[in-house]
Formats: sequence, structure tokens, C-alpha cells
Amino acid sequence: MPIHTWQKSSYCGEGDSCVNVAAAPTGTIHLTESSDPARAVLGTTPDAFSALLRTLKEETLRG
Repeated sequence: MPIHTWQKSSYCGEGDSCVNVAAAPTGTIHLTESSDPARAVLGTTPDAFSALLRTLKEETLRG
């Protein structure tokens, strides 16, 4: 299993439920939740991850 350098979301406050992101040398973006004891990891493409972030930002602005 590859070792990833995880970065905690900047929107994460104090607590156990934080999204963590890591980029693999292959370009794959990996996501996991800090409160998941099994450390399930979701992999996606940079384009799909960008689309997710763009959608979340739009939804936040709509409030």
C-alpha cells in the first residue's frame, strides 16, 4: 500500500470528522475521512475533484 502525504481540509475545525486529501505521483487524488477507523480511501481524477470543489463552492455561495 502506498504511503500518502495527507493534508487536512482547511475547513476542518476541531473534532474527529475531517476530510483529508493526498495527491499520488500518478496524478490520482485520494480522499479519506479522519473519523473512519477503516481508513477507506476514495480515488478520483484531478478533473473530477476540481468539479466537486467547484460545485461545493457554488452551493456555499447560494447558501
